[in-house]
Amino acid sequence: MTDANGKGGILSGIRVLDFGRYIAGPYCAALLGDLGAEVIRIEKRDGSEDRFVQPIVPDAGAGEGGEGAMFLQMNRNKRGLTLDPMTETGRGIVKRLVATADVVVANLPPSTLTAMGLDYESLVASKPDIILTTVSAFGHGGPYSERTGFDGVAQSMVGAAYLTGTPDEPVKSYAPWVDFGTASLTAFGTMAALMERARTGRGQIVEGGLLSTALAYFNFHLIEQELRQTNRVAIGNRSPYAGPADIVRTKDGWILVQAIGAPLFKRWARLMGEDHWLSDPRFKDDLARGDNGAALSERTSQWAATRTTEEALAELEKARIPAGAVNTPQQALDDPHIEAMGYLHPMAFPGLPGPAPIMETPVRLSQTPGTLRSRAPLLGEHTDEILTSLGYSTAEIAAFRAEDVV
Repeated sequence: MTDANGKGGILSGIRVLDFGRYIAGPYCAALLGDLGAEVIRIEKRDGSEDRFVQPIVPDAGAGEGGEGAMFLQMNRNKRGLTLDPMTETGRGIVKRLVATADVVVANLPPSTLTAMGLDYESLVASKPDIILTTVSAFGHGGPYSERTGFDGVAQSMVGAAYLTGTPDEPVKSYAPWVDFGTASLTAFGTMAALMERARTGRGQIVEGGLLSTALAYFNFHLIEQELRQTNRVAIGNRSPYAGPADIVRTKDGWILVQAIGAPLFKRWARLMGEDHWLSDPRFKDDLARGDNGAALSERTSQWAATRTTEEALAELEKARIPAGAVNTPQQALDDPHIEAMGYLHPMAFPGLPGPAPIMETPVRLSQTPGTLRSRAPLLGEHTDEILTSLGYSTAEIAAFRAEDVV
């Protein structure tokens, strides 16, 4: 357990083996690590491919700043072990590791899990109460089960990309919300499985999927389509369900304005000096305002064009209308509220030109908060330490290196 200062952690004593790659698996394990679990990240001997996505120092190697921004975020609070589990010796090390673990996280295809000895039946043979947390693109049991897929594929398949952008050009979100959503949901499922194991002594499989996450997050749009047959098309940043809700240009930038519901529309109309629109049948309710949103966006644009972003936001806030600046990434880093809240934690890493601003656990607990205690590991940084703790001798570890196993 932990105190309110974040020492220890609510998951102290839980060991997690992270065989994940990219975001969905590794971020799930990172969230568990934030809450105090001991997380061991297992990588290929020359580094998993996700270690070098969006490199900070292009053309640099592992430990020289060549690590990617994604890896730095996904792998805080983890120890690093290199291992080739596709060899007989490597699978033996996996079995010994699993015998000490509580959770195995792996976003790998079923056939790969089996080849690595990470399928549930193999894990249970080493640790009867193990919890296997898996992530796949499409889940198991349907015609797409063996297909590979990324975040953008799931966004596209559920209709999200189609309704984003314009009718001429569907657009996926730049933020990988499907990956992060899947990671968060599988962490939630893993916590539930740990609670069940504490109650009954039984482990189980926790299965997350990119497509199922995307369907969950986009579900109410599909409900509307099924029951109303609206056949909506993309309309840029404007909302089809309410208004005004759009991104508009100011004298020195852009802002997002969102008025949803009659009280907010009344305040907006009065701010714009358009009280007569409150009795206009075009704007009688949210759906009507969504259908006629182009006129509302145009009026908001005219208003915003005569003000700076700061002036516009101040007036909108005074009227209690939700709005925000459309920041560049640098403006987000410099935002005074983000800074005051202490969301981004600077963490040094060898070879980087400066500390990396790593986002904290995105949910705060008053008594048992998540903590960022250590940077992402160097490639194989803790291999000897971990293998020694499993009972392997210095000579055995040297032999593993000679065999290219670790």
